[in-house]
Amino acid sequence: MTGPGLRHDDNLAPALGAAAIDILARLIAFDTTSSASNLALIDYIETYLAGHGVASRRIANADGSKANLLATIGPADGRGIVLSGHTDVVPVAGQPWSQDPFTLTEANGRLYGRGTADMKSFIALALAAIPYLTPRSMTRPVHLAFSYDEEIGCLGAPDLIDALVAEGHRPAAAIIGEPTDMAIVNSHKGIHLYEVVVTGREAHSSLVHEGVSANMIAIDILTVLARIAESERADHRDPRFDPPWSTLTVGTIHGGTAPNILARECRFTFDLRTVPDRDVDAVLAPFWAAVEAARERLVAEGDETGVAVHSLAEVPPLRREEAGAAERLTAMLSEVDAPASAVSYGAEAGQFQNAGMSTVICGPGSILQAHRPDEYIEIAQIEAGARFMSRLIAITHAE
Repeated sequence: MTGPGLRHDDNLAPALGAAAIDILARLIAFDTTSSASNLALIDYIETYLAGHGVASRRIANADGSKANLLATIGPADGRGIVLSGHTDVVPVAGQPWSQDPFTLTEANGRLYGRGTADMKSFIALALAAIPYLTPRSMTRPVHLAFSYDEEIGCLGAPDLIDALVAEGHRPAAAIIGEPTDMAIVNSHKGIHLYEVVVTGREAHSSLVHEGVSANMIAIDILTVLARIAESERADHRDPRFDPPWSTLTVGTIHGGTAPNILARECRFTFDLRTVPDRDVDAVLAPFWAAVEAARERLVAEGDETGVAVHSLAEVPPLRREEAGAAERLTAMLSEVDAPASAVSYGAEAGQFQNAGMSTVICGPGSILQAHRPDEYIEIAQIEAGARFMSRLIAITHAE
């Protein structure tokens, strides 16, 4: 007995864990770096599911080069459980790997490879559970929701979530399997990524009255962003997060062609990570005022000048739920007694929550290993994940 009324087969977890490692080796072999297609991996999962009698549905991106995958096992009208993970990984280029990042390698109780921690191990565990899910005897469904392009702004999940809802499903809980060492996370920051393009007019640097430097205009806007960052650090804190404030950083700046030419163009990107109770419009109000002031200044310089702002990603935060159904369920499945925590990274969890689903993050592996060379997951984490899945199988078949 692992919880009130919860029975599970103690012999199931080892077999499920071993199967998950075999599946993980297949998943790691697919290079699903966000800049590439994930369709070969999606083909593999579709074939695997079909081999176990499970139908699945693709939700493709605009040009068909990538796809989400959605599958439901069990009664379609039940209050089910979503198991969600992203299929893309970050690049390995320029990183000093000790072995092939796309070959699963075992050493010293660890499994190495790109995506082992973030987050193909969770997907492998979910797939390993499929043979043990018997639709005709399930009392609630399990939904598999695998996305693309999480690593570059959680771009695939909205269409995936829309498809799940459009099919009439109203899941009781969504578990997003990002690496948490199988601890429960009930809050994450929001992500807001922007590109700003300032267009000036080129002229010789000694004749500043003949042109306008895009770089100098950009500096004014960047100064305002720096002030916002300092204000957030000083005045708006949530102690559950590390760091406990909304962070704003400028990631890239490109402007000008030579020291003695007024820059025609300056481009920069910035990343704002907001704590859940901080309104992004309030945070960025001084930025938008600076952009408008720059535009007004450039009106007299001609139609070819201006300031454009492009939103690259808008990911809502995951907000802590009071007595949340997903948190209670995940605590039972993981047998975790520790309080749920908050994380400063963003994830797709906030998107599921915004669609009306009780949502938490819980998955095998450590975020400390994510995105690094020689990324790995402890085999003990696979084993913990297998016990989690064996309990999930039990409750979906409970009377």
